[in-house]
Amino acid sequence: MAKKINVGTLISGGGTNLQAIIDACLNNSIDANILFTGSDNPGVKGLDRAKKANIDTFVVDYSQIIGSCKNKGIKETDLPEDFNLDEIQSKQQLVDTTASKEQAAFFLKTRAIAERKFLDIILAYDIDLFVLAGFMRVLTPYFIDKINTEPGKYKIMNIHPALLPSFPGTDGYGDTFSYGCKIGGCTVHFIDYGEDTGPIIGQKTFEIEDTDTLDDIKKKGLVKEWELYPQCIQKFADSLI
Repeated sequence: MAKKINVGTLISGGGTNLQAIIDACLNNSIDANILFTGSDNPGVKGLDRAKKANIDTFVVDYSQIIGSCKNKGIKETDLPEDFNLDEIQSKQQLVDTTASKEQAAFFLKTRAIAERKFLDIILAYDIDLFVLAGFMRVLTPYFIDKINTEPGKYKIMNIHPALLPSFPGTDGYGDTFSYGCKIGGCTVHFIDYGEDTGPIIGQKTFEIEDTDTLDDIKKKGLVKEWELYPQCIQKFADSLI
């Protein structure tokens, strides 16, 4: 086996993709070690999976932060010292273009407050790769630029429940089903400033039968996700040799 890369992970829920990666690390089928698992939601099962594998865990409660900002407003002192709204707005490609200027600014500011809390923990670790294993929050340019520090070198990996570039967004399997596709799949890609627009690392497909329900498609997709994610992490590890 080659030298193992250090991986950090973020989750939002049950962590089944995280478990697939943990299992691949433990059985030495990939050259990787998971150093930490963070979550935006306290008490989710994925954190228990990480703890069972003796992986460091932590939580930044996005809902609490956003709720507090709505109730109390946002003061300049609440924002990270290096936060530049104009710079972030010039880079971001995710905020709804129909949103008002105030709504867009609120979104970016609240995310930066939460992201800074994550970064204060994450940047203490020496990681080669950052893996979103079912993390359901948008990452803004403020966060991305702190991880992707070298131009053209991506370090944040994500999995999407559709065959990109088709069906980006939050409901890839649902969109695949609604469109009547006969082939479904999943994609692992790098994160950039857009919505599921970063470079594709790998994909897996499955057939959709006429009798398949949306639940059937999701089950087939998850099996492929659990195969694909560890393979793509190994592909990244191989690229560093």
